[in-house]
Amino acid sequence: MVLRKFWIEKIQNAWKERSVVWLSGVRRAGKTFLCQSLQKIEYFDCELPRVRKLMEDPQSFLDTLHGCTVALDEIHRLNNPSEILKIAADHYPDVKILATGSSTLGASTKFRDTLTGRKVELWLTPMTIKDLSDFGKTDITHRFLHGGLPPFFLSQKIPERDFQEWMDAYWAKDIQELFRLERRYSFMKFAEMLFVQSGGIFEANRFARPCEVSRTTISNYLSVLEATYVVHVIRPYSTRRSTEIISAPKVYAFDTGFVCYYHGWSELRQEDKGYLWEHLVLNEIQSNLQTRKVQYWRDKRNHEIDFVLSFQKNAPIAVECKLTQFEFDAQNMISFRRQYPVGENFVVTNDVDRSLFRKYNGLTVRFVNVKDLIKALKEHYLI
Repeated sequence: MVLRKFWIEKIQNAWKERSVVWLSGVRRAGKTFLCQSLQKIEYFDCELPRVRKLMEDPQSFLDTLHGCTVALDEIHRLNNPSEILKIAADHYPDVKILATGSSTLGASTKFRDTLTGRKVELWLTPMTIKDLSDFGKTDITHRFLHGGLPPFFLSQKIPERDFQEWMDAYWAKDIQELFRLERRYSFMKFAEMLFVQSGGIFEANRFARPCEVSRTTISNYLSVLEATYVVHVIRPYSTRRSTEIISAPKVYAFDTGFVCYYHGWSELRQEDKGYLWEHLVLNEIQSNLQTRKVQYWRDKRNHEIDFVLSFQKNAPIAVECKLTQFEFDAQNMISFRRQYPVGENFVVTNDVDRSLFRKYNGLTVRFVNVKDLIKALKEHYLI
């Protein structure tokens, strides 16, 4: 069993804040194996009828677990999953609980409201660069093509059939359980089109006709995909200047493997790798900082910054993603800093071992690898 040290450390740190940790993530992200890999943990699979019967009386169940560390896997299978977690948080603080369940459960208003202030949420994203070392495969081209879901990543061949089966299960088990959408073809067609244009500017009107639904329905579909972590909606950073894009978001697919699958890629050109590198950097920011508060910037002359993070007022951090340092063109960064002169400027690449600084027309830009980018961002991030 692979020990995912990055995530185990995050769980241990979360337990220092609250006794209940809610581990969310898309299906097959590795939640079950992560639970089972923790030392001295009592594991309960709530898909089993005998386990659910044990928890019919939450108080009696928890009475047997004083001082224990417990994993409640697939907790959405319980009739009232929030009840047992609320009782544990309020009355059994010596019981450490790691609970996992469907992404749709975490998206439900009732579940969130009942456990407000009682749990720490931990989002298990697709595999990080640190995970690659734990799994013994550090080739990022393999990570791009196979994606970051562990079973897919470990496959010897690109698991094309598994990508489609995952989408079918997502519709049947996630979407239908909570959202009860009716038009499978339209929804799945929309998801496929988003994956193909991942990272592009989103315009609802472009999808309505091919998906055979209204613009309003397309917006609703996007909200569902975002709530279940299958896409990430990156909204524009602006102070509503007339020269800026102020409303149109960019939408990224959650995983590079699905992007490659829907493009039909089995081999990658250099420009494909640069495109997918942007997705991988976004995944690193989200997994390490546990935030979706990432934006982008673009003006009406098509100058664009890949990601903008605003942790401190009036000091937006600009992040450009380039597979190699020699692909960087400073004009976008210079245009951004004419509007927002205060803040750090990063170019995150895969070909620098140590940070280095370069100046462009008086603007200082720091070239970093992913590890150093995350370290620098954490210094700014206000939790």
